[in-house]
Amino acid sequence: MRRREATAARLAGLDETEVEIEKLVAGGDGLGRIDGIPLFVSRSAPGDRLRVRIVERRPDYGRAEIVEVLAPGPGRREPPCPYFVRCGGCDLQHLEDGLQVRLKAAATLETLARLGGVELPEPEIVAGGPWAWRLRTQLHTEGEGEAVQVGYFARGTHDLVPVAACPILVPELESLLPDLPLRLAEKTPRRLDLAAGGRAGGTARDEPPERRTAPAAAARRAGIALAPDDPAVGEVTVAPVVPGLPHGEIALELPGTGGGESLTYAFDARVFFQAHRDLVAELVARAVGPWEGDEAYDLYAGVGLFALPLARLHRRVVAVEGDAPAARYARLNARRNRLGNVEVERLALDAWIARLPAGADRVIVDPPRGGLSRKVRAVLLEARPRRLTYVSCHPATLARDLRFLVQLYRVESLVLLDMFPQSGHLETVVQLVLAEEAGR
Repeated sequence: MRRREATAARLAGLDETEVEIEKLVAGGDGLGRIDGIPLFVSRSAPGDRLRVRIVERRPDYGRAEIVEVLAPGPGRREPPCPYFVRCGGCDLQHLEDGLQVRLKAAATLETLARLGGVELPEPEIVAGGPWAWRLRTQLHTEGEGEAVQVGYFARGTHDLVPVAACPILVPELESLLPDLPLRLAEKTPRRLDLAAGGRAGGTARDEPPERRTAPAAAARRAGIALAPDDPAVGEVTVAPVVPGLPHGEIALELPGTGGGESLTYAFDARVFFQAHRDLVAELVARAVGPWEGDEAYDLYAGVGLFALPLARLHRRVVAVEGDAPAARYARLNARRNRLGNVEVERLALDAWIARLPAGADRVIVDPPRGGLSRKVRAVLLEARPRRLTYVSCHPATLARDLRFLVQLYRVESLVLLDMFPQSGHLETVVQLVLAEEAGR
């Protein structure tokens, strides 16, 4: 306790200080130290020497923001997007693209080892195009009538940063941005959710796309539908309903796993769907894999992303999803893809999980950032599915859950997918098999 009080007292006496950044941690912040006290600095780079301002003081650590870059670390660059300095939509545009992936992978592995204490196999790292990849976004608005502004919140605040372009969005979403304020003059919801369909892959780029916002805006004001000449480009949808903006169901086509017939997923802007157009098919392939069996369970199933390909490998698939619109789309997607062996249960997982039978061939879990609840972890250990696949976007909660699961399971493989370029996050796919089955 005395040490914690001493730490808090030392930070309380600081306003600005100099610090050198040692490494990137999970989530994207840089880590430096002041007299041994951890200091987390947003938008910093390993090797940076910085003058920083303390913005948060805790008993064991502090947080700071950059006042001045005294000496840049290797790999620091000028952010390609002019809004990056204020916008909270991206975390890592100040780092070279290839370096981002390596640093995020190292931070994820460190978190899994430190918090999970689990022996892990050599990971495979999968990256896609770092620009023009994002299929979904959430925008915020401010003002009314001719004074409407549209954009993203500034990092850590609810202050609006108006934007007319966003280089991580797929082209058909980015092309909506310049004249959205005009389209919202009659009805201005405080939040807009946008999504795009089309075909998986094909639009993400290695370099930020050129800006062609003025011609795009002029074309739409003239009533001309604008879509880039790319076979991946599809319809867009907006929620809530706004006069003059597209709304309702769209679809994304994914190649079938193992070279099979493609699958088409219907969804809309209200429901969750993976965001990286280039990598969503890769995520499905890595999670589902080639394993066949009798019964499979897709928990936190969404619109059926994993349930549909599982149905081509198993006699029966049960998809469990608590969100009503997503569950409706899961049923619709199973029917439209002629997969009559998919059953969709519309229940919160904690309310359903006691129904999981013992000894299932496959279970896939893809929980939100909070990970698995204690109840779900306990039932999984009791039911002992032969193969358990864990898909995670949050390494700390994944590490916590793995610490429990390895009581019975062995980690067979680990894949890190850069589903969120320019942010501090990675998607992780962990394949686990019962330890008693692993040697067979």
